[in-house]
This record gives sequence, structure tokens and C-alpha cells, in this order.
Amino acid sequence: MRRLAYGAAALLVAALAGCGLHSGSPLVADVAPGSIGKGRPLDGVDLTVTSKEFTEQLVLGQIMGIALKAAGADVLDRTGIQGSIGAREAVKSGDADGMYEYTGTGWITYLGNTEPVVGAEAQWKAVHDADLKNGIDWLPPAELNNTYALAVNQANEKKYGTKTLSDVAALSKSDPSAVTLCVNQEFASRDDGLPGMEKAYGMKIPPSQVQTMDSGIVYTQVSGGSACTFGLVFTTDGRIKAMDLVVMEDDKHFFPSYNAAPMMNAATMKEHPEIADILDPITKKLTNSVAQDLNAKVDVDGQDPHQVALDWLVSEGFVTKS
Repeated sequence: MRRLAYGAAALLVAALAGCGLHSGSPLVADVAPGSIGKGRPLDGVDLTVTSKEFTEQLVLGQIMGIALKAAGADVLDRTGIQGSIGAREAVKSGDADGMYEYTGTGWITYLGNTEPVVGAEAQWKAVHDADLKNGIDWLPPAELNNTYALAVNQANEKKYGTKTLSDVAALSKSDPSAVTLCVNQEFASRDDGLPGMEKAYGMKIPPSQVQTMDSGIVYTQVSGGSACTFGLVFTTDGRIKAMDLVVMEDDKHFFPSYNAAPMMNAATMKEHPEIADILDPITKKLTNSVAQDLNAKVDVDGQDPHQVALDWLVSEGFVTKS
């Protein structure tokens, strides 16, 4: 891991502490190579993994850390940083070596673009190429796409027959009172949220039919189906499966691609390019369905993110328990 001069490091630590960075602890996992990490190419290498604080990020951070440990690395666990900027800065500075991040977040939040790039691969390439100058190396992305969507419960899906957002738009014209929404405050005001969606799909939902609330409450309200017919969900949330919700297809591809990809410190990758071979097979297995299952084990079943990550890696044969 790249080290900084003392003065710069002191300033960085102070700044990151304000974002929730903590000193971390050694990642404890008695694992050995399975299909990845054979020959333990990272034997004796010190690496640090990080993540943001929400469930999916915690699980992905543990997946990365356990994989690197199976390949021989001594891994420091700094997962759970509050907010995107703190985690990003840790990787950018070299205080951490990598994390799973979302391509849309990289393009819009970090690089300051206002318009997403259409297509998952094109969005990743744009982020990858632009971020190299910042000392960030984005490895190839997963199919996992944690983006916005509208969902409906089974009863209302059968009642109204909506499958796509175009169907929702058509329903808003043919039966305006049927389209009621539960969304969080951010989605209600973002250009890549409700205002942009209405414009892209030619729908206009009266403010009186839009309720704003905490994201977690949206799921229960949509599941009940009385407070609102449609609700904002994140496409990899485990509660979608647990509550048997139906996600509307974004058939005009309005919402940005938020595919998870390893966002790595470029100096680390230059020194240890074998990391790419370790993480790539794992990333390729990460789909929305897999993420929903893993997230549900934490959010619905109450399991520990580390154990969820370990069990999945073992079940897929990526690592073995030593």
C-alpha cells in the first residue's frame, strides 16, 4: 500500500476521521485458496479494504477482504466508513487499497458529471479512463446494478398489469388516481430521480399523490399496497425478494448504471497486478439476484456481513476453510 509523507498523512487522517474512518482491525478468516488465490500470490503483502456503511457495501467489503486473505495477504478491515467521500478518499490517497464502488457514483458524484453514460460497459469505461489521472484503477464491473427502480406488490401488479415504467406512464394517463408513489426525499428532487423519470416517460404525477418518507419505510408501504401503489426501491435490496415485490423494467434506460466494480488504488495495482486475477472471477458472479440474497441474509435474517460473505465465497468454491 502506498504511504504518504508524514505531514500530508496527518492532514489526511484528520480529514478522514471526520468522515467516519477508523483505524481498522485485522480481518480474521481462516481461509485458503479455492478457485482463486492458488499459490498464494499475495503472501506477506499488507492490504487494506474499505467500504461505505450500508449493508451491501459491508458484504462486498468483506468479500474483497476474504478473497485477498485467501490469496495470502494480511488484510486490514476498514469497512463501514460513513458516506461515499470518506471511502473514496481513503482509496485515492492510499490509506486503503480498494473497495467495491458503483460506476454511476464514480461518474456523477466523484467526477462531477451531470449526465450518465448509457450502457453498463460504456459507463464503466468512461469512469475507468477518467479516474486514472486521480490514481484510481477501476477493475471490470459486475452485472450487479444497484440503481433506482419502482416496485409494486403482487396484488397491484395483477390488478394493473404493469411490467415497465412505460406501463406506469400509460396508467397515469388512463387512470391517474391509480398511480400513487412512496419515495425518499432525495429521489423526489434529483434530476436522475422522480423529475427526470417523469420527463423521460412523459408522465406527470400530482404532488398530492407522492409521499416522501425514509427509504426503509417505502418497502413496507408498497408491500401493504394501500398507502401507495408504487414505491422507490434499490434493485439489489434483499427486501424485494423477502416481500415478494415486482420491479418495473426501466425500458427506456433512464436510470444511471450503478454497477459494482473494484475501485482500487492505482499504485497498489501497479505493484500487485495479480489482484485483478483474484477479484475478477468473483466480480463476474455478482448479480442483482445474488446481491438480493446476500443483503436479505443481513437485513431480514440478521446475519453478520462477514459470515454472509464467507459462506457465499465458500459455497461458490472461490475459497476454502483452512
